[in-house]
Amino acid sequence: MPPHPVSLGIDVEDWFHPELVHDRVPSGDARTIVREGTGFILDLLRRRQARATFFVLGEVAERHPDLVRRIAGEGHEIACHGMTHRPLWRLTPEEFRKELRDFRAAVRAALGSDPSVGFRAPTFSLDRTTAWALGVLREEGFRYDSSVFPLRVSLYGVAGAPLGIYRPAAGDLARHDPAGAVVEFPVAVCPVGPLRLPVAGGFYLRALPLGLLSGALEAIRRERPAALYVHPWECAPSLPRLALPGISGIVTYLNLGSVPRKLERIVERFGSVPMREILERLGHLPPAAA
Repeated sequence: MPPHPVSLGIDVEDWFHPELVHDRVPSGDARTIVREGTGFILDLLRRRQARATFFVLGEVAERHPDLVRRIAGEGHEIACHGMTHRPLWRLTPEEFRKELRDFRAAVRAALGSDPSVGFRAPTFSLDRTTAWALGVLREEGFRYDSSVFPLRVSLYGVAGAPLGIYRPAAGDLARHDPAGAVVEFPVAVCPVGPLRLPVAGGFYLRALPLGLLSGALEAIRRERPAALYVHPWECAPSLPRLALPGISGIVTYLNLGSVPRKLERIVERFGSVPMREILERLGHLPPAAA
């Protein structure tokens, strides 16, 4: 059996959006680097003849509609990363519904249509306390989610969640329910004996050696598709840096210079296919034309 595909997901947000950063951005700082970082990723994907899923933040779509048009025009999937980058745990169900509708309006204004069926929560904030979001997603026309981090870490994650594609039960995100509201495509975590090693991207892409990342992805691909992620701000040399305390500074800025080389090598070796296409091929979603 050939190895399963890899899907690269780009969380299209600006440097001031991440949870560990936004409260420390000086008032009135209007700098933006999302175009620079996203452009680097788009150029890389074009060189490697790969396509990805871009989880676009609605605020970015409003501010840079031409960037959304470029992403779609180059054959990539447009999906939703919310509107304001507020985590689900800071939203009520009705506030979340408004974020989804505002995102769709921003994408329609940029593209003239809204093709989005996928969602990723800011800060992987879908967990047992915010599982209500799955029903809202379904009601608002979303068919799949990629917000479950199947390992509990300090800020996010769902301990014991399946490592492969499944439909989360409404009452327990770690349990598969064939009647679940949406399909879940968890980000890549590799089992190592009784432990789980996160290799999906972000801080883990920066912190782990390329050889270890590649070996873990090879192991995952023998069993199931692998979902990776990266942020444009991790690929922008002009990234503004703030004086973040302790672990926050490490998580945000560690080994940023390694991202372009690692990302290029990973896409060169494994390629990338949009998440929606993988889910359709495997029968988890109906074909786009259906």
